[in-house]
Amino acid sequence: MTATLDTTVSLAGALNRALADALAEDERVLVFGEDVGTLGGVFRVTDGLTERFGEARVFDTPLAEAGIVGTAIGMAMNGLRPVVEMQFDAFAYPAFEQITSHLAKLRNRTKGYVELPVVIRVPYGGGIGGVEHHCDSSEVYYTHTAGLRVVTPATPADAYTLLREAIDCPDPVVFLEPKRRYWEKGTIDPTRRSPGLDRAIRRREGSDVTLISYGGALGTTLEAAEAAADEGYQTEVIDLRSLAPFDLDTVAASVRRTGRAVVVHEASRFCGYGAEVAAQLSETCFHYLEAPVLRVGGFDIPYPAPNLERHHLPDVDRVLDAIDRLQWDDSAPLAGGEA
Repeated sequence: MTATLDTTVSLAGALNRALADALAEDERVLVFGEDVGTLGGVFRVTDGLTERFGEARVFDTPLAEAGIVGTAIGMAMNGLRPVVEMQFDAFAYPAFEQITSHLAKLRNRTKGYVELPVVIRVPYGGGIGGVEHHCDSSEVYYTHTAGLRVVTPATPADAYTLLREAIDCPDPVVFLEPKRRYWEKGTIDPTRRSPGLDRAIRRREGSDVTLISYGGALGTTLEAAEAAADEGYQTEVIDLRSLAPFDLDTVAASVRRTGRAVVVHEASRFCGYGAEVAAQLSETCFHYLEAPVLRVGGFDIPYPAPNLERHHLPDVDRVLDAIDRLQWDDSAPLAGGEA
């Protein structure tokens, strides 16, 4: 397939292009899941792939997530490279036992003899006005499970490159797609690869405070960085991209330069991914920190109804409030409380 450089597409379109290119280049790649064939997926990420590659390569499955992942494991054990879709984040929970007990452990169980190059695509997070079981931030369940790689793109360019790299990876990859960003557009270059499947990148340079985010919350974080500049703060923004493994080197280097950090994510704050980031920074950057690492996340509640969603998700004001509480002078109170 001839690559067209600098193509402008939505994030969903970038994922579609990545799947199409992978299918065209490697006959071992298969794509399947609920409604991914004829319908093209709920978010149309697989639109047109069945027509192009046939029902033997891109096909619908029964509504049985454990069966989908179990089938993918068997396929991967026999030399194929399955890419499966969990239709919504909370729909993946019935497959959790297959993912944690088998997909994550089989390579270790066989002392490296059996590889499982399986990609599990999961539309996750809020911002679309979905109801319960259709909007959830489940990343920590997967990052806590040794043996899984967990990545999440925030831009069309990363959506393309990270998915291609995930499909090529010999390890199982949970690929979290921020559904609120599916329709945002950007430029992709199919010939280009990212710094690596396990690397964070700097989205904005700054000297006063490091904002750390990923996935759907990155856009909000960048907006907050712009607003903070109007208030005199020079903020650096780090996009984690990879949640497991965590690129501590890139994040710590930034925090050592700025001396302050705020972690922003949609998931509930208690035991959220930001807690691990804050702990690692406290352990490795303690003598560089001018203030405690703060977290801005969703509230510790079941996902709310659509008309209340805007109150639950972090917004620019909550990020700016956290920045203001970073002990900028000796008279400032100790940072803390719910953000």
